[in-house]
Amino acid sequence: MTELDLSGSAWDKRYQVDDIGWDLGDISPPLKAYFDQLENKNLRILIPGGGNSYEAEYLFNLGFSNVHVVDISNTALQNLKKRLPDFPDNQLRHGNFFEVEGSFDVIIEQTFFCAIFPKLRPDYAVKMNQLLTSNGKLVGLLFNVPLFTNRPPFGGSRKEYVDYFSPYFNLEIFEKCYNSHSSRQEKELFIKLTKNH
Repeated sequence: MTELDLSGSAWDKRYQVDDIGWDLGDISPPLKAYFDQLENKNLRILIPGGGNSYEAEYLFNLGFSNVHVVDISNTALQNLKKRLPDFPDNQLRHGNFFEVEGSFDVIIEQTFFCAIFPKLRPDYAVKMNQLLTSNGKLVGLLFNVPLFTNRPPFGGSRKEYVDYFSPYFNLEIFEKCYNSHSSRQEKELFIKLTKNH
């Protein structure tokens, strides 16, 4: 078997030929519910591996002006820009999440964690901690099923994930998701993690 290619060009190709089975085509219901109760429209929000980023679109249309999307696929970012021509170009970041700099109040996890090589998961937890402000939150969804071992989406379990995050975060919510999209019922954990000081 050849080595798995998770380069920007490989992801670009998947978006170009619509090989994006993970894409719901709309905002994920648990994240919509979370966004709907946020009141501070000035929050600095990062969506890593945002892909077609319906979450960013939803937030932008709600009046959140400080939403940043980073993705290794330029095609994915341009898909968002086509839907939202007014989305600020400087808030669409084409590049590797692990090289992102800045400081954010909230980071949204939506099918990014399961797309990176599992060996990078400890680095993911460290990087999330670094990018968040002092009381910043990592909020989103993680798959709580085995899935694939040789290609994304890579699965996992709550027990494994807690080991990655507990040194860096207060695990406010880390439980089975009750309002998942119908295609993901019983497969997701909802997380709301606050950065440790």
